Parts: sequence; C-alpha cells; structure tokens
Amino acid sequence: MDFKRYLKEYPNKEGRFGKFGGAYLPEQLVPAFEEITEAYLTICHSSQFINELRRIRREFQGRPTPVYHCERLSRKIGNCQIYLKREDLNHSGAHKLNHCMGEGLLAKYMGKKKLIAETGAGQHGVALATAAAYFGLECEIHMGEVDIAKEHPNVVRMKLLGAHLVPVTRGLKTLKEAVDSAFEAYLKDPVNSIYCIGSVVGPHPFPMMVRDFQHVVGVEAREQFLEMTGELPDAVAACVGGGSNAMGIFSGFIQDSDVKLIGVEPAGRSLKMGDHAASLSYGKPGVLHGFRSYLLQDEKGEPAPVYSIASGLDYPGSGPEQCMLKDKKRVEYTTVNDEECLEAFYKLSRFEGIIPALESAHAVAHAFKYAAQHKRESILVNLSGRGDKDIDFVVDNYGIGEKYAG
Repeated sequence: MDFKRYLKEYPNKEGRFGKFGGAYLPEQLVPAFEEITEAYLTICHSSQFINELRRIRREFQGRPTPVYHCERLSRKIGNCQIYLKREDLNHSGAHKLNHCMGEGLLAKYMGKKKLIAETGAGQHGVALATAAAYFGLECEIHMGEVDIAKEHPNVVRMKLLGAHLVPVTRGLKTLKEAVDSAFEAYLKDPVNSIYCIGSVVGPHPFPMMVRDFQHVVGVEAREQFLEMTGELPDAVAACVGGGSNAMGIFSGFIQDSDVKLIGVEPAGRSLKMGDHAASLSYGKPGVLHGFRSYLLQDEKGEPAPVYSIASGLDYPGSGPEQCMLKDKKRVEYTTVNDEECLEAFYKLSRFEGIIPALESAHAVAHAFKYAAQHKRESILVNLSGRGDKDIDFVVDNYGIGEKYAG
C-alpha cells in the first residue's frame, strides 16, 4: 500500500477504513451525524477556522509541546536512545485537549449549547470541561463509578471547571458503560447538544475528525526530532485504547516507511477474558457504538468484559483506522501487562523526574523492551498524559516504588 496520499484517501466518503469504521446509527441520529459531518467538512479547510485553532493551540494550550531525550534511562538500558513527545505538558495534562478544543470550536460554529461526552481516566472529561469553559458552553460528562473512585483528582477538576458529572452505575461501571450512557443522553437532544467522542472511535465522522485534530502531535514531533538529531527515529510507540494519541503521532510518520510504528495495548492481569483489553491483538471484527472494529467478544458475540490498570485503556474495541493499519501491517501491535506498566511508571518518575499517566506508561514500558533489544537505535514515545490523576491510586495500592530506586 502506498502511504504517500494516505491521509487524503482515508477514510472514504462513507467513513470507512477498509472494512472498518462506517456509521451504524439509530434512524433518529442519522440527520444529526450528517449535520456534524457537513459542518466539519465545511470548516476544516477554512482559513478562519484554522487560524483560530492555531491561535488557541499557541496561546491557550501552550503548543508546541517539546520532544525530550531521556538520557539517564537511555544510558541505564543500553545504547538505544529513548525520546518522549511531551503531551503531558499540553494544557490540562494530556493530548485530549487537542481534539476537545477543535470539537468545541466546531460546536460554536454549529450553534450548539452543550457538550456531552464519556470519560475513562478523566483526561477527556477534564479536557472537554476545559473547552466548554473556554467557549462558554454547558458540559455533561458520563463516567463509570469504578473510574470515579480511581481518578478522584480528575473528578474534582471536572467539577471545578463547571462540568456536570453523571456517575454510571450499570455493568462493569467503566468506560464502555460510560459511552453507552453518554450516547443515550445525546439521543434526547441532538439539536442543542453535540456528542464529543473522546477518541478515534464511534460513527463517522469522529474517527476522522479526532485524528485530524490530533495530527498536530505527529507534525510537531517529526519536525522536532529531525531538528534535534538530523534523522528520523527508528521507531515510534504509543499506547492504544481507542487510539487517539497513537493516531496523532503515527499520522506524522505514516509516510516514512523506514520508521516502525508500534501500538501498545494493555495485557492487564493476564490474557484470560476479562483480565485485559487488547482488542487489536485478540479481538474479532464486530460492531460496537456505531462503528466496525476489532472487538473483544464473549462466546455469544457480545462485547466481552475488559480490564486495565489504566482506566483510559479499558475499552473492548479500538479505532477503525488502527484496525486497518494492523491488517495493512503498517503498524505493529504488542502488549504490556500491569506489572510492566508500573515498573515504567516508577522508573520514569525516579530517573527522569517525569510522572507519566498509567496509560502512557504502557508505551514507555515497551520502549524499555525495545531499547534492550535494539542497540544504537532510537525510539520516540508519545507520552500522552501526566500521572497526577494516578498517584493516589498507585501509592495506595502499590507503594512509592522503592525497589526501582537503584
């Protein structure tokens, strides 16, 4: 497959990435999603929209975020050089604000009054609440009770920013159920509200739209890495739940055939059903939340229960674009378990002074493995978020990481 025109050719007009994606919607939502698609395609090439978004990114978000060389960890592991794209330094603490500000600007253009969304780890919820406050819009965030208990700092932040938090008490009380709940709320009033999906998932146009808003990460990272080193990295890695941070950075390097792209999924406690959320590694094609993707399924073909130590990764499917890139073999997908994730969390904190989000720590953990096996190479990791939200949960359950001090 020729990737030179990839971003212009995918998705197609029906929102499909090969056999994945599309828009499987209840009849009453079809006009609403057609309205969103038409509005986005109208303004995405508008110089006024682009210039306003660039101003917001520069003056409000603090972009560009830097690329950082982990010198101490690189020396400790071997001669492979580890670099981080510091999306943890993006305003609100994660990459999520990149698409939330774009979605908020789109909502203003469409005359919407309310933003509705789900959140897992709370990063998307905080980012959308931030966007709502900036644009003067109402904000309603649906979050599973399990994640509310785990991610208390982000819960407080959402409330401080003025969001109305809706606890979700059904099923496993995590991300999938939060998506279900948010969709139901949006169904009640699609005229005055817009559902701002938190990743490159959902019905068309959201996988395309979120990728486009996250593309800035890859564009910046490629330019910065070339300026720092005079060459491109040998590999680029990112954690994958839905896949927004991964598609953001991968899209900047997808045309560079010599750069390996690596998506890192959560292997959780074990590879038994219900103990992990590695849908690209172990799922089968299926439809969930209005789009077709690789999906973890039980024996009846229903979405399987999933788990990850990182609340932002415990989703039973992945973005349709990730699924196509897996089939095209442009992206390699691998897994990291909870123990490896925690080791990376502690080591990055102690050796580089950077506390990562547990989601991002999955990608850092894979970088450690890669560095040990590929001497004299380089790997760039998208550090998608900071770990402020996770420190209480980690310390209460696993301690402060003394065994990783040396």
